[in-house]
Amino acid sequence: MHETLRALAAGEISVAEAESRLAGYATGENGRFDAARESRNGVPEAVFAEGKPPDAVAELVALAVETTGRGLATRVDPRSAEAVTDRLAEEFPAATVEYDDHTRVLTARAADAEVPALDAVVGIVTAGTVDAGPAGEAAAVVAAMGATVERYDDVGVAGIHRLIDELDGLREADVLVVAAGREGALPTVVAGLVDVPLIGLPVASGYGHGGDGEAALAGLLQSCTVLSVVNIDAGFVAGAQAGLVARALDAARRE
Repeated sequence: MHETLRALAAGEISVAEAESRLAGYATGENGRFDAARESRNGVPEAVFAEGKPPDAVAELVALAVETTGRGLATRVDPRSAEAVTDRLAEEFPAATVEYDDHTRVLTARAADAEVPALDAVVGIVTAGTVDAGPAGEAAAVVAAMGATVERYDDVGVAGIHRLIDELDGLREADVLVVAAGREGALPTVVAGLVDVPLIGLPVASGYGHGGDGEAALAGLLQSCTVLSVVNIDAGFVAGAQAGLVARALDAARRE
């Protein structure tokens, strides 16, 4: 505590950074950023942008960069991405910002931020290009946690030869996140062909009965192969779970 207070008095750290060190979070006008989450449970705090005005998203991402050196936001629309970019350019001009308008994921990093590195590979698999949004969200979380991400896209069961062509790589991964909409068949099929932990990510794609992701979720919950399942479009959760498996493997490999 004394070290933090001395650094604050000397102007070496900001009030927000001091608060985050002492309380574990930083308070802004639009909420509190949980700066201690990654050290507490291994998963970095992310800003869920959907439903928040652009200035709120920008403030929370700025708090993330100020207190942890890195920021991650999901479900970000272009207006919010622009607001974040503008605010960081003003407050942290050396920071970098990357935004993918398809996955709606935004990442930011201060120039001196330390990026974790895990000795583990997470495969992110999609049945079709429509699944890329939630899968990209999962990939961003895995990357933020420090694991190596390998992508296997558009390998759905409607053309199962595409999957067979990628089996060697899938079997070498330490953990897999497999995203699929429609009836959700791909994760079940992959789980029957590999011997690594697999997280099924049902996606709200398709049409007619169950086309909002419910059919995919039900199919994965009833899978006859061994896998875990997250909620519909819950890319962040799938990525975080995969990242925690990667952390455990990394720790074991370092012993």
